[in-house]
Amino acid sequence: MSSLKTEFRTVTELDHVRIHSLVRRQGGVVAGDIAEVIDNADLVRSQEIPANVVTMYSQVLVADVHSGEQRTLTLCYPADTDPAAGFISVLSPVGSSLLGLPIGAIASWTAPDGTRVAAQVQDILFQPEASGDYVL
Repeated sequence: MSSLKTEFRTVTELDHVRIHSLVRRQGGVVAGDIAEVIDNADLVRSQEIPANVVTMYSQVLVADVHSGEQRTLTLCYPADTDPAAGFISVLSPVGSSLLGLPIGAIASWTAPDGTRVAAQVQDILFQPEASGDYVL
């Protein structure tokens, strides 16, 4: 059973196709979470995604809702993951909780130690589609 909330998600058709293909190859529980997100999201063409929505390779500023601590994260595919540099896989609990959310929304996930974490999307510092890159 997934712990993700899938309301208010908008995903590009290209991200949907790529992630769906990745899920088929990866399988597993975490892949199930992202599969639920993309299966329930509103799909739009890359050229139509609002600039305030987290897409693949978006760089986002998030703030922990309890501590206020801010962190910059970039949502990426597993091959590009580097948590120390802020590159978070879309298949991770953090990544799947962020995909498709607008600025102001709360992402929540379960940390490896079992605690629930919640962070607000404060800003999107870079979104490929807003910069005219529709195939990144």
